[in-house]
Amino acid sequence: MSDTVANLRRKISTAGDLQSVVRTMKAVAASSIGQYEQSVRALADYYHTVELGLGTCFRQKEPVPMSAERKGHAVSDVVGAVVFGSDQGLVGQFNDVVADYAVKTMAALPGTPQVWAVGERIHARLADAGLPPTGLFTVPGSVKGITPLVGQILVESERHRKRGEVTELHLFYNRPTSGAVYAPVNQRLLPLDENWRRKLAELPWPTKNLPEIMGGGTSTLRALIREYLFVSLFRACAESLASENASRLSAMQRADKNIDELLEGLNAAFHRLRQSDIDEELFDVISGFEALGGK
Repeated sequence: MSDTVANLRRKISTAGDLQSVVRTMKAVAASSIGQYEQSVRALADYYHTVELGLGTCFRQKEPVPMSAERKGHAVSDVVGAVVFGSDQGLVGQFNDVVADYAVKTMAALPGTPQVWAVGERIHARLADAGLPPTGLFTVPGSVKGITPLVGQILVESERHRKRGEVTELHLFYNRPTSGAVYAPVNQRLLPLDENWRRKLAELPWPTKNLPEIMGGGTSTLRALIREYLFVSLFRACAESLASENASRLSAMQRADKNIDELLEGLNAAFHRLRQSDIDEELFDVISGFEALGGK
C-alpha cells in the first residue's frame, strides 16, 4: 500500500510541474498575442493610405507599365503560394486548418502549384497532403523578425517571377476573428492587373480636397507598389502569428483544465489511500491492545 502512495506522490508532483510549464506558456502566448494584434492595428490605417495613394495614381493618368504585372495567362502557368504556419507545436488544429484550405484552393486554380512554407510544421503538413513546398522560411519570433522575413519572400518571389517561373502569387494564412477563433484566408498578391487597378481607382477619397501627385508619377507609383506588397505580406504574417498564439493559448487553457481535473483525482486517491493506511495502523493498535487486555 505504501508503494502505491509513493507512486501517487510522484504523479502529483509531476502533474504539478507540468501545470507550471503550461501556465508559463499561457502567459507567454497571451503576451505575444498583444504585440501582434497591435502591429496589425497599426498597419490598418497605413495600408488604407497606400491604397488611396495608388487609386489616386490610377485615376489621374494613364497607368504606367509595372514590373509586377504579368502579360497573359495560360493553363501551363505556375501559380505560386506562400503558406504561413508554425515552427512549434501545441497549437491545436492551426496548421491543419490553413494547410487543408491551401491545398483545396490551389487544386481549383489553373496552372502548376509552387509553394513556399513559413514554418516547419506547415511544411510537413503540406508535404503529407501531396503539395510539397519548394522552399521553407523560418517563423519570426517577434514583430521585429517580420520585416526580414518579408524581405526574403519578396526577393525569392521576384527572382522566380523574372525567370518566368511564377506568374501568380497567393498568400494563405489564418486570420483572427474573435477571441481564440481564427479562419483561413487567401489573398492574391500578384499579378497587379487591370482588375486590381480598377478596384483601387474606385476607392472614394475621404475628403473634398482632391489630391495631387507631386514629382514624377512613375517613381511615386512604383514606391507605392513596393509599400503595398510589403504591407500586405507584413499584415499576413502578423495576423498568422496572432492566430498561432491564440490557438496555443486555447490549447494551454484546455491542458490546464485537464491537469486540474487530473490533480483533483490524484489528490482524492492519495487521501483515500493515506487514510486507509492510517485506519489500518489504528486497527493494528486496537487489535494489539485488545489482545493484551484479553490476557
